[in-house]
Amino acid sequence: MKKVVTFGEIMMRLAPAEHLRFSQASNFDVVYGGGESNVAVSLANYGVSIDFVTRLPKNDIGECALMELRKRNVGVDNIIYGGDRLGIYFLETGAVSRGSKVVYDRAHSAMAQIEKGMVDWKKVFEDADWFHWTGITPAISQGAADACLEAVKVAREMGVTISTDLNYRAKLWKYGVEPETIMTELTSYCDIILGNEEDAEKHFGIKPEGLDITTQGKHVKAEAFLSVCEQMMKKFPNAKKVITTLRGSISASHNTWAGVLYDGETMFKSPVYDITHIVDRVGGGDSFMAGLIYGLLNFSGDDQAALNFAVAASALKHTIKGDANLVSVDEVKKLMSGDASGRVVR
Repeated sequence: MKKVVTFGEIMMRLAPAEHLRFSQASNFDVVYGGGESNVAVSLANYGVSIDFVTRLPKNDIGECALMELRKRNVGVDNIIYGGDRLGIYFLETGAVSRGSKVVYDRAHSAMAQIEKGMVDWKKVFEDADWFHWTGITPAISQGAADACLEAVKVAREMGVTISTDLNYRAKLWKYGVEPETIMTELTSYCDIILGNEEDAEKHFGIKPEGLDITTQGKHVKAEAFLSVCEQMMKKFPNAKKVITTLRGSISASHNTWAGVLYDGETMFKSPVYDITHIVDRVGGGDSFMAGLIYGLLNFSGDDQAALNFAVAASALKHTIKGDANLVSVDEVKKLMSGDASGRVVR
């Protein structure tokens, strides 16, 4: 069985019930999640052997996060401990024309204080086939960026496939460095790169030719992103595939959703899903990445099938409350086959 390793921060998510604003809340729902842990949970649901690496505080809250990972069959043996607190983020869920809001409270978290040398990466990767990280991790702190660079270097030396979701987060890059410098070096080690047009522009100054991203609205044309994929491959010659998700935002509650994959020669396009009643879009990109990894590992080089699986999986994530995509392979394949009826299974 193929083994995947992900590395990043798991946080406590605090959100008012339903669509209440922060100012209306008298209590918050608690969920544990984060970009790389969400990928790990999805892959565990698909039956993939998965290890999540992070740094947790040795206290009751850290233990709660650990229990959530164990409950979802995510490997935790390489998690390290230290620091005083788990990172937190607050989510206000939008509706119709009011967008969602995120407020971070993750400064000085256990993961933000990780340093190079704390993780034994050779041990972590000794039986691994795939390593996944996201642009969120190096945005947390210089120490997290250093640890991530250490990880990709060892993974490359050991012949492990490396993927990234670029995930630009303007609210996180606050420790006095230029994201492009750090992200360019990290991404240069990657075989698989996922990112949308904002990620490419904010991290690397790469813009789609012939597309005004400020006016694209609900009509997102896959062909417009070919130039981004070509520019990314030119900048990162180790990359074998560049992928982007295509989200058309009709409202906070209604999106279209698709994706494209470019392998240097062919641009594969997925079906477009019309998601009319979004339950929770947080973690949509993570669910796409997990579906893509699963597809690339299991569909015998069929990039079209891998892309279609990723898009269907992430379309289903929009129906699930919480950060992680709690669906099975059979449920994804059912949607891929065209069955979007939502009928009760008895």
